Amino acid sequence: MTRLVNRLVISFISLIFILCLSVIFLPLFSVSSQSNTQPIVTEIRGVWLTNVASGVLFVPWGIDRAINQLAALHFNTIYPVVWNRGNTFYKSNLAKSVVGSETEPVLNFMHGGQDVLAKIIKLAQPKGITVIPWFEYGFMTPPDSQLAKLYPDWLTIGQAGVDSIKEILPEEINNGNAKKQAWLNPLHPKVQEFILGLILEVVSQYNVEGIQLDDHFGMPVQFGYDRFTVQLYQQEHQGKNPPSDPFNPEWMRWRADKITAFMGRIHRSIKEIDPNVKLSLSPNTQAFAYKYYLQDWQNWVKNGWVDELVLQVYRHNKNSFMAELEQPAVKFAQTKIPVVVGISTGTLRTPVRISQIKEQIDLVRDRSFVGMSFFYWESLWGYISPETPHKRRKIFRELFETKAIRPLPFGEEGGRLRL
Repeated sequence: MTRLVNRLVISFISLIFILCLSVIFLPLFSVSSQSNTQPIVTEIRGVWLTNVASGVLFVPWGIDRAINQLAALHFNTIYPVVWNRGNTFYKSNLAKSVVGSETEPVLNFMHGGQDVLAKIIKLAQPKGITVIPWFEYGFMTPPDSQLAKLYPDWLTIGQAGVDSIKEILPEEINNGNAKKQAWLNPLHPKVQEFILGLILEVVSQYNVEGIQLDDHFGMPVQFGYDRFTVQLYQQEHQGKNPPSDPFNPEWMRWRADKITAFMGRIHRSIKEIDPNVKLSLSPNTQAFAYKYYLQDWQNWVKNGWVDELVLQVYRHNKNSFMAELEQPAVKFAQTKIPVVVGISTGTLRTPVRISQIKEQIDLVRDRSFVGMSFFYWESLWGYISPETPHKRRKIFRELFETKAIRPLPFGEEGGRLRL
């Protein structure tokens, strides 16, 4: 009990610290509107809004200020977190019935019970900003989350009973450590019903253009040795146990194909509700995603289940950054769907200078990608930036001089992207 109280006190103090920094270092600013005679270009300009090491969702005026600033600087897309650490960031009847809470408790308190996703949509859409809710944690959940405690049979494990692994999340690094995370079993039917239910809840109840899954929509390659998965494997392999080597090619392919099948089900279910709602995916590179998380996203693109790919290319070295843009899977995806490049704007421990951000934007544009999205809001021009907020906003104002609209899907306007 004492440990729990101490943890809550530390979390509360950390939150207050972030809020105070947000107040001190994120002043209001205004940007003059562009002339109506200036041309409108086609380009996705996005940013992720997370709840980790960021006060934007918790400061009472944070969301309003963020959307006003982004609109003034001609951003047109936001990916706000709606699923993180076993909690939803919208009013979820399903989450309430499963874990007992309809939304993240601190968020609910700070906004007086208001539905934050509904607020974001209401503020963003009149300013021409597309809202694509982001299921950040995918199948991942903290071991001490209510979800993990209530449904231990929903979790997958590694050999010798290993039930969690260290995940180095970019925003978690701000807190000085990489926390261990448990994983819901993406092969388990009850887990699939829960995750699919959350997705369809957002699609059916909110006026959004799409939803986004990311690199956590998979299974760490060392997992899959839980009782359910082992028994399922045995049923399909004449009673044989899974290989002890988690990198065994057949064992990897079997698990990856099960996840792929669920991805297809998600896509079909979304389109049944609204054919125009997009399924956005933000993975790591294909080779890394498949080898370490059994996420075969190139096959998902080939099957027509991904409407927008936002590739995470968080590289500080120019040559490494360019190499990722030239990968065959990326080139293939560019022939099928809009491909956006995810660019890191820094963290507390790894700040990124605005010169690097500008260089990477230029590289993305030179290679005919349809746009870029930045990870994450707090480091665009906030307190963890190496330059002053004024200087960084000035550079973004120059980079995004004119307004931009999002591209149409392939198949419209002659079968190509409107560029």
